Amino acid sequence: MTIWQYILIAIGAFLAGGVNALAGGGSLISFPILTAVGVPAVAANITNTVALCPGYFGATLAQWKEILAQKKRALLFVPIAIIGGLAGGYLLLRTGEKEFKALIPYLILAATVLLALGNPLRRWINRKTVGGEVNRRVILGEAIGILGATIYGGYFGAGMSVILLAVLAIAVNDSITRLNALKQLLALATNVAAAVFFLFSGLVNWPAAVVMAVFALAGGAAGGKISGKIKPEVLRWVVVSIGALVSLYYFIH
Repeated sequence: MTIWQYILIAIGAFLAGGVNALAGGGSLISFPILTAVGVPAVAANITNTVALCPGYFGATLAQWKEILAQKKRALLFVPIAIIGGLAGGYLLLRTGEKEFKALIPYLILAATVLLALGNPLRRWINRKTVGGEVNRRVILGEAIGILGATIYGGYFGAGMSVILLAVLAIAVNDSITRLNALKQLLALATNVAAAVFFLFSGLVNWPAAVVMAVFALAGGAAGGKISGKIKPEVLRWVVVSIGALVSLYYFIH
């Protein structure tokens, strides 16, 4: 890639890190930019997953106290998330370039819809969560839901956090703060599992991944600092609009 292409992906990663810190959906920016500079679709998805791992780690670390307060849930759900991330990564590597390119517009559209539904889901979760433990009568359904969400996350990633938060709310009665912290941990486990699986695929564009990781961290830090100055809802709908346009572009082309 040329220096200008590296600058472009650096800008995309910085924006993705900031957007993830403020509203979520950063992959709807970083992934299309990778494909736009000529990285093949499967390799772009894999590179994006590896590069954004530090961002998930930072978000988890920031909420570690809330995670420690629900250690039993974490020990129960993290292995499921790891299995889901590995399964999603395996499915991606078994998908040919042509088949994955055909799926891209549908995946981006799905992620865009999930991002658009994020706040209504969060309001529903706020009404439902009132404190309590895992409902053992629906623990199997919860495990299946988390497995499905993390398989999707290992395969593509964008929108996974919204799915996880909604799934957790179905059977876990607790505050939104604690649920969100648990969601961050599960997202980290999923992403790292998929990324470790991808390390041996030979498809990671390492120069791009390193540049993206550095600038995504910087973007996340910047997003955290200006979080009180920009309304996340406004930014969310900007990203939703971008996702819709990108999806339309891929459908046409």
